[in-house]
Amino acid sequence: MTTVGKTIARARKDLGISQKELASRIRKENGSPISPQYLNDIERDRRNPPSPNLLDQFARELGLPYGYLHFLARQLPGDIVSGDYEPERVESALKAFRRALRAGDEQ
Repeated sequence: MTTVGKTIARARKDLGISQKELASRIRKENGSPISPQYLNDIERDRRNPPSPNLLDQFARELGLPYGYLHFLARQLPGDIVSGDYEPERVESALKAFRRALRAGDEQ
């Protein structure tokens, strides 16, 4: 099963970046960097998925699609969460999303 942690670890290794280096680039809400130990725990799936803010930074630093990281974390991206949508519109979007995922399985 693909997880946020495994995806981050794979991308970091593919780029040849150490945990210490990547951790120094990812900032918490207060502006301080995350610790290499925290990153190690994320990569080994010993922590809950990181906050949306951290996921966005991981995506940017590792060249990963931010929506995919949010999907793996079972979180909605911030631009979707901040919207005020009618229930029917949300249901329609989810149906389209499911169809798109199933269509990928059929190819």
